Amino acid sequence: MIRPAPLAVAAFALLALPGCAKKKELNVTDAYIRFSPIPTNPSAAYFTVHGGDKDVNLIDVSTEVAIRSEMHESMNAGGMASMKPIMSVPIPAGSLVKFEPGGKHVMLYKINPGLQPPKIVTLTFAFSNGERIQADAQLVAAGDAGPGAKK
Repeated sequence: MIRPAPLAVAAFALLALPGCAKKKELNVTDAYIRFSPIPTNPSAAYFTVHGGDKDVNLIDVSTEVAIRSEMHESMNAGGMASMKPIMSVPIPAGSLVKFEPGGKHVMLYKINPGLQPPKIVTLTFAFSNGERIQADAQLVAAGDAGPGAKK
C-alpha cells in the first residue's frame, strides 16, 4: 500500500481550509433604545451592524412601536452640536459600523407611550440588497447606562 507523503497531506489540508472558513454574515447586535419619558420627544436607537461578505448600504430602520423613524448623524462644528438626517449608511464587507451616542443613531418619533423600560422592542433593518434583518432592542431609561456599558 502506498501512503501519501506527510507534506502532501499537509498541503492538501491547507488548500481545503478556505472552503471551511465561516462565511461572514450581515447582522445586527447590541441594539438598545434610549427611551424618552416625554411622549413628544423622540427616543434614540443605537446598535452595531456587522458587514457580511459584500458591501451593502443600510437604507432604513423601523419599528412597529413608533410612528416614524429617521437615521441621523450628530456632529460638532465650531463648538456647536447639531445633527442631520442621513438617507443611507455604507456597510463595507467585514466591517463594524456603530450607531452610538454622539454619532450615528436612529430617532424614533411618537413611540408608543404605553411602553416602559426594560421592555424589548423589535427593530427592522432594511438594506440595499433587499435583505431585511430583525433585532431585539432593550428600552433603557433616559438616565440609565446602555447595555454593555462599562460601569
